[in-house]
Amino acid sequence: MSSFRGPKGKVARSLGLAVSQKTQKALDRRNFAPGQHGQTRKKSSSVYKQQLVEKQRLRFTYNISEAQLAKAYDEANRRAGSAGDNLMILLETRLDALVYRMGFARTIFAARQYVAHGHFTVNGVRSYSPSRQIKAGDVIAVREGSKEHVQIKEAIANAPAVPEYVTVDAGKMEGTLVKLPLRDQIPVKLEEQLVVEYYSR
Repeated sequence: MSSFRGPKGKVARSLGLAVSQKTQKALDRRNFAPGQHGQTRKKSSSVYKQQLVEKQRLRFTYNISEAQLAKAYDEANRRAGSAGDNLMILLETRLDALVYRMGFARTIFAARQYVAHGHFTVNGVRSYSPSRQIKAGDVIAVREGSKEHVQIKEAIANAPAVPEYVTVDAGKMEGTLVKLPLRDQIPVKLEEQLVVEYYSR
């Protein structure tokens, strides 16, 4: 499985994590695990369970497969510095993540789809790879033939403030990764150290 395609509201309730307005509404309505015994199910407090849940939360946040996350961890672990920080930076600088962060898509799920359908260019060249790693200075733009795409225009019109490591020109429908983010600049509330511990077992 390359991304989450099932009922995202159920996944959000299971993990206690909202990654879109729709999943937030699901949590607001029923803030307990799905299923017949969701309200009464005893939660495990084992270290392994905490690590596993945090790994799944990270996967859901970036809409990636188990294999993609494991590959990102291996790369993060090879690099100098904190494996947890490296992992978050690698995931945050994926093309689909930055399309979402720049406000060109309303959800990470939509961002992945738009990239896969070829609606974006990187430095003027059309890209179809959501997992493409973006470097500081790279320019991401809505391709000319997609500038009338209704959902993309709506996303831009309602885009929230962007983090400080990107700049966006809404009129030109393009954005730039001005620098690699620091961990505390990435707007994702997760304990990535638990994910590192999960893969270090």
